[in-house]
Amino acid sequence: MSDSVTVLFFASLADQLNCRSLSFKVASPTTVQALRDQLLREREESWQALKSGQLRCAVNQQIVKLDHTVRPGDEVAFFPPVTGG
Repeated sequence: MSDSVTVLFFASLADQLNCRSLSFKVASPTTVQALRDQLLREREESWQALKSGQLRCAVNQQIVKLDHTVRPGDEVAFFPPVTGG
């Protein structure tokens, strides 16, 4: 098993980050919050959009909270809140 997770970004967040997906090495186990913090530390100023308190996240296509455990091999997705009309 790989020691990486696949990280996906959707909608306006992907546009702001200029990134749709990446493979990211993680310590096992970790949390969505720790993964997000690690991405912020490594990507610095250009990824500040990840700081938004409005972001939603999913692990393996299930909506989760930031304290959800992430393990190598998981798929983690970040996306802005969905609005409709």
